[in-house]
Amino acid sequence: MHLPTAADTLALGAQLAARIGPGDIVGLMGELGAGKTTLVRGIIGALGHRGEVRSPTFNLVQEYETAPPVCHVDLYRLENIRQVIDLGLTDYMTTHALLIEWIERANGLIEPTIRVHLTFADVGREAEIT
Repeated sequence: MHLPTAADTLALGAQLAARIGPGDIVGLMGELGAGKTTLVRGIIGALGHRGEVRSPTFNLVQEYETAPPVCHVDLYRLENIRQVIDLGLTDYMTTHALLIEWIERANGLIEPTIRVHLTFADVGREAEIT
């Protein structure tokens, strides 16, 4: 899917929001700047959050009281699987939708319900959803 603008990426996020619920895991992949956090903003905004949505690069996990509740996770800075386990994401897996940036760093420990791979295009981004 071609996403020429950030608004298109937000709109895709809104479409995905309609398909997720508690227990769903959206795994996001792509280079730095590929649009992962923009897509998450679209999802979280469509689920009712009206404030700012930042990438949790430094705090690693950010919860949002949306419907359903969302746990936004960024694995970029993690160096090994033990650090992924120590995040305690299993505590959220039945009550929240998890949006996990850099899902590939979980090394298969967490299996996403939906995978979104974002890449740069000549104009905008490309999204592959499985």
